[in-house]
Amino acid sequence: MVYKLQVISEIGDNFSEEHPELHNLSFSEHFALVRTESRIELRQLDGDRASLYVDFVGGTLGYRRLHGGGAGQAVVKAVCSRNKTMPQVIDATAGMGRDAFVLASLGCHVLMFERNPVVRVLLADGLSRAYNDSGIGNMLKERLILSPLKSITEMKEDKCCDAVYLDPMFPVRRSSALVKKDMRIFHQIVGLDEDSDELLKHAFRLARSRVAVKRPKSAPFLGGFKTSNCVETKSHRFDLYHP
Repeated sequence: MVYKLQVISEIGDNFSEEHPELHNLSFSEHFALVRTESRIELRQLDGDRASLYVDFVGGTLGYRRLHGGGAGQAVVKAVCSRNKTMPQVIDATAGMGRDAFVLASLGCHVLMFERNPVVRVLLADGLSRAYNDSGIGNMLKERLILSPLKSITEMKEDKCCDAVYLDPMFPVRRSSALVKKDMRIFHQIVGLDEDSDELLKHAFRLARSRVAVKRPKSAPFLGGFKTSNCVETKSHRFDLYHP
């Protein structure tokens, strides 16, 4: 069965009219994108009845900013050079903005791209709320930006950033116990990045210094571009290229 996405405002404004790009979206499960008094969230109306929203100030990301391991985190090692210089970064597949936020909080200037219309609305809302935070708002206004373009394929400039970070969607693990509810929702909304090979070619075009690609540890190299240079974690690896 296919369900049309519901777009709802709980505060009586014109939320649905503001986002005509959401009107004809359908999914295999029943979802509603809801504007509340405090945020925009995606609600699953059956099944787990979980919700998905972006929060750069509190929750997991707030804790990660304060206690998450700093420059020792794998994504930081993958994207930043060893000379400690904080690069200008393009996050080509921003998603919920989590890795981009980590990089920005450590000094990188990150330009995010997100083409899924639902995720883009969630990301823009989370960013807007974070910009108004007295603690990190000014920092994020300077370092973490959502591009008006939806994909790096639309960019005309070559060699316009130090690094490009690419985290294409891959099939979710079948054991639901290993996957958090919010990420199961995210996978259902976004699906797979069928053109990730093409995105990698554009990443090579745009990056001056390096391209970092996040992959499941056992996955083949993206686009068949092999490299022996990588940063590994327990379940993932970051393949590094120097275009």
